[in-house]
Amino acid sequence: MLSHAYRSGFQPLNQRLLPWVQSAAASGASIGRGQHPAIRHARSWSNIPFITVPLSRTHGKSFAHRSELKHAKRIVVKLGSAVVTRGDECGLALGRLASIVEQVSVLQNQGREMMLVTSGAVAFGKQRLRHEILLSQSVRQALHSGQNQLKEMAIPVLEARACAAAGQSGLMALYEAMFTQYSICAAQILVTNLDFHDEQKRRNLNGTLHELLRMNIVPIINTNDAVVPPAEPNSDLQGVISVKDNDSLAARLAVEMKTDLLIVLSDVEGLFDSPPGSDDAKLIDIFYPGDQQSVTFGTKSRVGMGGMEAKVKAALWALQGGTSVVIANGTHPKVSGHVITDIVEGKKVGTFFSEVKPAGPTVEQQGEMVRSGGRTLATLAPEQRAEIIYHLADLLTDQQEEILLANKKDLEEAEGRLAGPLLKRLSLSTSKLNSLAIGLRQIAASSQDSVGRVVRRTRIAKSLELEQVTVPIGVLLVIFESRPDCLPQVAALAIATGNGLLLKGGKEAAHSNRILHLLTQEALSIHGVKEAIQLVNTREEVEDLCRLDKMIDLIIPRGSSQLVRDIQRAAKGIPVMGHSEGICHMYVDSEASVDKATRLVRDSKCEYPAACNALETLLIHRDLLRTPLFDQIIDMLRVEQVKIHAGPKFASYLTFSPSEVKSLRTEYGDLELCIEVVDSVQEAIEHIHKYGSSHTDVIVTENEKTAEFFLQHVDSACVFWNASTRFSDGYRFGLGAEVGISTSRIHARGPVGLEGLLTTKWLLRGQDHVVSDFSEHGSLKYLHETLPVPQRNTN
Repeated sequence: MLSHAYRSGFQPLNQRLLPWVQSAAASGASIGRGQHPAIRHARSWSNIPFITVPLSRTHGKSFAHRSELKHAKRIVVKLGSAVVTRGDECGLALGRLASIVEQVSVLQNQGREMMLVTSGAVAFGKQRLRHEILLSQSVRQALHSGQNQLKEMAIPVLEARACAAAGQSGLMALYEAMFTQYSICAAQILVTNLDFHDEQKRRNLNGTLHELLRMNIVPIINTNDAVVPPAEPNSDLQGVISVKDNDSLAARLAVEMKTDLLIVLSDVEGLFDSPPGSDDAKLIDIFYPGDQQSVTFGTKSRVGMGGMEAKVKAALWALQGGTSVVIANGTHPKVSGHVITDIVEGKKVGTFFSEVKPAGPTVEQQGEMVRSGGRTLATLAPEQRAEIIYHLADLLTDQQEEILLANKKDLEEAEGRLAGPLLKRLSLSTSKLNSLAIGLRQIAASSQDSVGRVVRRTRIAKSLELEQVTVPIGVLLVIFESRPDCLPQVAALAIATGNGLLLKGGKEAAHSNRILHLLTQEALSIHGVKEAIQLVNTREEVEDLCRLDKMIDLIIPRGSSQLVRDIQRAAKGIPVMGHSEGICHMYVDSEASVDKATRLVRDSKCEYPAACNALETLLIHRDLLRTPLFDQIIDMLRVEQVKIHAGPKFASYLTFSPSEVKSLRTEYGDLELCIEVVDSVQEAIEHIHKYGSSHTDVIVTENEKTAEFFLQHVDSACVFWNASTRFSDGYRFGLGAEVGISTSRIHARGPVGLEGLLTTKWLLRGQDHVVSDFSEHGSLKYLHETLPVPQRNTN
């Protein structure tokens, strides 16, 4: 995987190095090491340790899933003409080419065997020949008849074979210069169709390629366009693909060399079910043999011989020969810098060709089902949505035995692999299921007036009335770890608010999630909206799900702080609601009750230390040091086996202190606690604002004035007085359940229940009203009268 520094540091080097490389390559000069200061800099800069990946695979069958591509050892990368050629078709796209070489070099230095099938000789040659012709014509015209001004010069049409002959040497010199920066040697191989039909030549080619790979050299293969005859239509032999273009050449080489993966880079994202660029065109994520009827082929590339139809034919031929294939875009400026490495890492890039068709729908198909099912769910009567939730609550109690049996399988498989706190999150019990059912019934009871509730009414003018009403957000993606009880909670909230729901649970809870999802769909079926909630069962990575911006309206992560941070980084175009950390504080004031303080600290830290609302930092007023209150808290923590970390000020008061905390901004998620000393409530608030995560913070004091000051000045989602941090929960707040706790300041904050999953829309009802009637000389005037809002149903 490319490091950030590796990616970001290369572009400025390109800008300094490539103009010099281009001029040297155009002249056919050989480029040695150390001939230019930029090259010397690049060699020392690029000398970083590369990741070594275990690569062992018996060739013969293509990979069934994208996630397996990381095991590919031998890889062919085919660069289409549109990838390596500039927009004007005269010369090479040097920045893209340098980026591709960088990625190929990284993979080569991981221990993989990389081969390049490249175009570009014709374009490079055309650039050189145009330059030569212009120079020649300008000299002749300047000498002719003493004229001072040059006439307009017409450049003759350049024959492709001549361009290829003039450009091939410069193209290779460029590749050699670029690969040298990564201490990699490249070798040129030119072939024609005859080289594959002649058995001796074919054996020689095979032997040469194997020897080059053995010596850690990257072969760069191209058709010999200077001598190659025009392609003959329909000339493929049975079981053999003719080399008509670089697509068929790449496929032929991939199969001949028993390659694990063929990456075909073009100027489109992959295969579409209708011509790319059309309004309803959808990228085909996985393409299976026999699916050709689902693809509409567009025109050929602006340059080069092969169009998308040729690529698909070559890809299917390679797939049949045991080589996996991905067709992707190598020209997009935002992704071309890591498209090859992303493909090898198994990310959802381009179209993946597979012979194994999954038993269920793809995640894209699930997203469409959720969108459609969610819209139908939103049109149901509130009583019908409540009926679904009541039925799900009944199923949780009626089917307890089956649920607990599935959960037992998860616990047995996780034993020894998961830490204690995560095992506790994973575990279900009869009491947990009963509590879940109670929470779901609360949601059902409170959901009667959620969707379609009138928030505001305004009379704009006579017979022109405006309403603002609540509506579902749309499609929610909830990604959760370990906790299977999250599934029915979130499902009930989505049903109550008319939202479609896509669920991605951790594999450690696969058995539990499966049965809970089946019960959810059984409940949804009573009103024909079974497809409104889908559980993602395919091997989708979180990062890939976060790219479905056309299907998902809101992502809600529930899991570790690392998971939340990863999702927030990956979700480029989708809002994320949640908190990255739960660094909860409790400030014990100088006027705190001894018994209350001890009891609150124990509950906040020890009742469930893995929860995001568990106490992580205890702030003690300085006056309490060496008092019975302080001693009682410390004794209790020792009994509960809580490991104490001392903050800098607390450590300064002690001769033999506990281990000093590494960071005051730490979420332990276990029986560990940081203790720090403050001089006042104001200092406690400043500490919380500096080191907290705006989740839940508590003051323990008997002074009401101090408490109110704390409540008003602490800027967190939840602020409590003389209450455990563990109350920060949707069920305990009376919301029935929650989809998570949000620390953002937009839309929803704190435990997010029904209200947080709704947005609004405006309804305007008029009678032939037009804006021009309200102009200066119009007949109507704005009234903007506030009208009464119908009372909510609170039963």
